[in-house]
Amino acid sequence: MKKIFFLFFALSVLSISAYGQRQKLQNRPYADHKIFHLGFMVGMHTQDLVLTQSGHMNENGEVWFSEIPSYSPGFSVGIITDLYLNRFMNLRAIPTLHLGSKDFVFKEQGSGEEFKTGVRSNYITLPVQVKLAASRINNCRPYLTVGAYGSIEPTSRKNQPVLLKPYDYGIEIGVGCDFYLPYFKFCPELKFCIGLNEMLKKERPDKYSLALAKATQRMIVLSFNFE
Repeated sequence: MKKIFFLFFALSVLSISAYGQRQKLQNRPYADHKIFHLGFMVGMHTQDLVLTQSGHMNENGEVWFSEIPSYSPGFSVGIITDLYLNRFMNLRAIPTLHLGSKDFVFKEQGSGEEFKTGVRSNYITLPVQVKLAASRINNCRPYLTVGAYGSIEPTSRKNQPVLLKPYDYGIEIGVGCDFYLPYFKFCPELKFCIGLNEMLKKERPDKYSLALAKATQRMIVLSFNFE
């Protein structure tokens, strides 16, 4: 999935860059001088958990381990708010809804018995980031974003085999490029979100919950911004 994201992102950048280089006049020459502007983003993402195994042995002598062997793409949509700070720096807040899931595989060490389950996770996140942009070249301008985020899951489910906390926080870093079209800016962006909160709930002492000692969240987001 990561390779698909990078390939899709690279093709988007190359194709639109070629279009932009053919333009002799700059589109929207004063777009970056607005003190404040709005936009929206749509995209896709993958959710992941960094799992720490506990090695717990239950009363039957079983030791279970867990992993997330593959990634399921999810949908993302958000609103962009952008505040101009100086020629190369903007402050941004992007409230975003992420709809996705995680697929777990539990395996017993001795017998090889497997149990597969999915955990549906829909998060509302509020990233606050600084956008650091390079100088504009014709109708394109690459940039880097760094910031922090907080997230909450408003409809967490209690009947899932793995219980996760409904809130998280962490840091994020992204790269992208502004392409100046005649009526708006189109901005493909790839962002990495690294959670810092321990996400695992240990309220239910079953063999699947006890197999894990810790879980922290990560997410990769490929978005297309319209500003």
